[in-house]
Amino acid sequence: MQLIIDGYNLLHSGRTLVKLNSIELQWERERLIQRLSLYRQARSSEILVVFDGWQGGWSTEKKERRKGIELIFSRVGEKADEVIKRLIREKGSGAVVITSDREIAKYAGRLSVPVIPSEQFQEKLDSTDFRVGEKIEDEEEVQGLKKKGPSRRPSKKEKRLKLALKKL
Repeated sequence: MQLIIDGYNLLHSGRTLVKLNSIELQWERERLIQRLSLYRQARSSEILVVFDGWQGGWSTEKKERRKGIELIFSRVGEKADEVIKRLIREKGSGAVVITSDREIAKYAGRLSVPVIPSEQFQEKLDSTDFRVGEKIEDEEEVQGLKKKGPSRRPSKKEKRLKLALKKL
């Protein structure tokens, strides 16, 4: 499974809007990369993180690999959203997109690519036990608290989201 992550969207999820200076922003990016690296080791997922570089980046798209995480910085004048949309077209339904951006979510939905909101993935990152090679079961399944009663048929979008969350 390949995760395509909207970097700054995930970085700022669940936070009040506080303007970070460039040093603090760099430190937060490094911290996010470290956490994603631990997640990648525990879950053996391929992770691709896209950051905006459209205001103060390079003249060409910059790609690098750190701690097993592929990083893409968009070029000057190009937003990360456009890069993510291009990656969704290229990777297709084999990918899962992590973003809270509605425009990207709608675009991915049209191509049947599951989208997980950044806040939900952030919770998963916070609650994940990073022991490599061990599979952690859902708390509901462990405690036997599966809900019972009449069910309704979930939509295709809900099924894709549930399947993507189960894979995480």
